[in-house]
Parts: sequence; C-alpha cells; structure tokens
Amino acid sequence: MTNAIGGYFEKEPRTREEHAIPQKDAILLNTGRNAFEYILRSIPNLRGVYLPYYTCNVMLEPLKRLFGVSFAFYHITHQLEIAEGFDLGEGEYIVVNNYFGIKDEYVSRMAEKYKDRLIVDNAQAFYAPVISGIKAIYSARKFFGVPDGGIAYLPNDNKQWERYETDDSVDRLDHLIIRLEQGPEAGYAKYREAEDKLDYQPIMQMSAYTRDALSHIDYDIAQQVRRRNFRILHEALSDYNVLPIPDLETFACPMVYPFLDVRKCDWRYKMKEQRIFIPKFWPNVISYGHFDYEAMLADRIMPLPIDQRYNEEDMKRILKLII
Repeated sequence: MTNAIGGYFEKEPRTREEHAIPQKDAILLNTGRNAFEYILRSIPNLRGVYLPYYTCNVMLEPLKRLFGVSFAFYHITHQLEIAEGFDLGEGEYIVVNNYFGIKDEYVSRMAEKYKDRLIVDNAQAFYAPVISGIKAIYSARKFFGVPDGGIAYLPNDNKQWERYETDDSVDRLDHLIIRLEQGPEAGYAKYREAEDKLDYQPIMQMSAYTRDALSHIDYDIAQQVRRRNFRILHEALSDYNVLPIPDLETFACPMVYPFLDVRKCDWRYKMKEQRIFIPKFWPNVISYGHFDYEAMLADRIMPLPIDQRYNEEDMKRILKLII
C-alpha cells in the first residue's frame, strides 16, 4: 500500500538525547488556546481584544470566559496582513497571526508598531523567534506528534502558572499510536475524539507525557526538513500560487506550504485517492459568508504537508498530482 502523506501526526519518534524547546523561558501549558487565556489573564485592566476574522474559532473560548472583556474582528489583505489601521484605546490589545509560519518579518514590524499591546498568535509558527517584550502563544501539536501542549511567552511573568494543576494526556493518545501501527484512516475517529476533548479545558500545566515527548525531538533536523520540503514545493508551484509567499530567508520555519491555485482547482479529493490528506483550515470562517476574502481563503487554500515525516520523493508525489 502506498504510504500516506499528511493528516494528523503519529506518535513522535524519540531521540536518545534531550533537546530544549526553541522558546526559552516559556510557560508550558495544556493547549494553545489556554496559553492565550493565560496571557489575557495576566493583563491588568484588559478591556478589549482585536482578532482577525481569518482565525480558528477556538481562540474565542478564552474571550468568552473573561467577564467584561469585549472583542472585535478585523480584515486582512491578500498579503495576510492587517487591512486597516488601529488606534488602540486604553486596555485594548491586538492579536496578529503568523499565518502558516511564513510571516515572521511582518510580525517583527507589528511588534515595533504596537509594542506591548501586541499578542502574537504563533500557533502555526512553532519556530518563530520570541521577540523581547512581546506576548506570544505557540502550539506544539501542530508541528509534532504530541496529543496536546500550548506554550505562552510572557515577558516578566509572575509565575502564576505554578498554581495550576498538571494535565493528563492518557485519554488523548490513541490516535497517535493507531496511526503509527495501522495508518491514518484507522485512527481518524480517535483523532477527532481527541480534538473534541481539548475543547473548553481549564488552564493546566503541560502533561508529563507531552513534556517528555517534546524533550526528545531534534528540533534542528525537523526545521531543516520542513524548510527543504517547502523550497521544493515553492520552486515548482510559485507560478501557480496566487498567495504571496515571502522570501524563505525571512521566516524561521513554515508549518505547511499554503497553495492558492490560480486555476481555482481543489485537488483534495484527487489527493485523498492517493492517500495524501489535505485539510481545510478554519472552515468556521466559510460560514461567515459576507466576509468574502477570508471565506475564500478558508475554502481554497490548500495547506500542503512539508513536515519532518516526508522526504523529497514525497514532495514529488504531491507535485505529480498538481502540475
């Protein structure tokens, strides 16, 4: 049977050596959305938050739990950047997404503009460098085979995380093992169950399992493989891709290769037949409808897999179905 490409991760292979995660002095929590909530709760006199329409709806969970904090949405441009100017009022903050892990340089510019009023959503940019003085969140499970795990970077943290209990990942592991042993199709139902179990979880410290798994990943090799695979796809697809892709040297490590086909083709079904699995990110945005551009991005962008599980031949399999 042809090897599967894409989709959810299997159990992450362990290195013999221990490795530190890239975010030095970060706060290890149970989910990315709870890392966001942890940051919000650290802000005195927080009144309001601006988020992009083009984002995952789980980002609203923390905001709905915070009494008295309002939130509003903003549009983005075809460059995946803020489409309008903001004069933030007292107690107001803005969330900027590092989309697909390719907007590091833009995030740096926004840090200069908004300074400590900025919260960076690096859920899709695990390797994006911490910016001094800037709050940021990261998600481990979008890059590696772990069941959960969110990371908050908060300058001058007062160690409030120490008062939270430690999470337990035992009931969210099945899909990682089933995929490793039997393939993605066999474990998909368990994967969906595990995803659902992450909804509306209280803030907790990262589980012992996830901490241990993350301490045995060779982050340098994973980064090199992702960047190589991204380059292979971009060199072949740049003439077809209408989504502006920044120079590879301006970002640390992408999560996927975001492909918006000028031919308006959706290759997902064709790829699925060949066991290449391409998700739709944030289908909740499609239902917004009257926000045409964001809905189009959610519907048509194909996040092609480039992660550390795959080699150059795997990239050629993907390209063969598109070109």
